[in-house]
Amino acid sequence: MPRFIPYNYQQDTMVVINFDDQILPGTFEHALHYLIECKVDLSKFHGAYRNTHEGRPVIDPAILLNWIMKQEGLQFTFETFG
Repeated sequence: MPRFIPYNYQQDTMVVINFDDQILPGTFEHALHYLIECKVDLSKFHGAYRNTHEGRPVIDPAILLNWIMKQEGLQFTFETFG
């Protein structure tokens, strides 16, 4: 199993934004988070990582996919309704 950089949605940043508090039920972000964390099987990405025992931990594909999909969703929203 590849080693990923551990992440925690309850972490605070320099701006003191708790990401767990930002994912509110009924929002696009909440739906996207639920789909990626609970419904999408991302194990197919794990084979591409070769850092099981050595090397730097990488960012979990769930975080990357969440970020990419959120950016695409925002772009779609601005193009459609803006």
